Amino acid sequence: MYNAHKPEASELPSNGKLLRSTGVAALVAGVLLTTVVLPAEYAVDPTGVGQVLGLTEMGRVKRSLAAEAEQAEGGGAADSENLLAPEALATAPASASTAAPVTSAPGAPVPQSHVTTLTLAPNQGAEIKLLMREGGRAQYLWETDGARVNFDVHGDWPGASYHGYGKGSDTRAEGVLVAAATGNHGWFWRNRTDGPVTITLRTSGDYAEIKRVV
Repeated sequence: MYNAHKPEASELPSNGKLLRSTGVAALVAGVLLTTVVLPAEYAVDPTGVGQVLGLTEMGRVKRSLAAEAEQAEGGGAADSENLLAPEALATAPASASTAAPVTSAPGAPVPQSHVTTLTLAPNQGAEIKLLMREGGRAQYLWETDGARVNFDVHGDWPGASYHGYGKGSDTRAEGVLVAAATGNHGWFWRNRTDGPVTITLRTSGDYAEIKRVV
């Protein structure tokens, strides 16, 4: 059995050294909080360092996306009512697409394609949803006329008011949207710039209807 080395009193740090070390640690933590954490997480930049490092803009995007997610989640709950009765589909908001939406039952979608164009004023949001059966696949490509927009890809159905697929801020995105359940699936955009932004969305695949919700 080994005995642990017991340090001599002279080997232990003095109270003064401990206080100085604690003070330095607190100072470093305070500097990191004001120059990194607050700008990057909350867009609060009391020193101006966050703006120089690009952290303040990151914080603004995070705050904006959080607000978009809350708004989209609230809107998704109301929109899910459209799936409770077939007759509700006839009174859904008109699609912005150049082609008329197909209102067949979600269990038997007709493969189709649409081109939808939206113009958003500063701070305006818009949402486009596809009515899809579970496992349905829809290819998509959306792009703006140059400016970045915040986006949130999500779905909703009876019993689930919000199911997220992804979110961010960009000028363009493309991929395949695979429905996690039978319901509404699509995109919410918000224009956070100082001028109007036009978004063009191209969709094709297994969906029964395309509609503008917001």
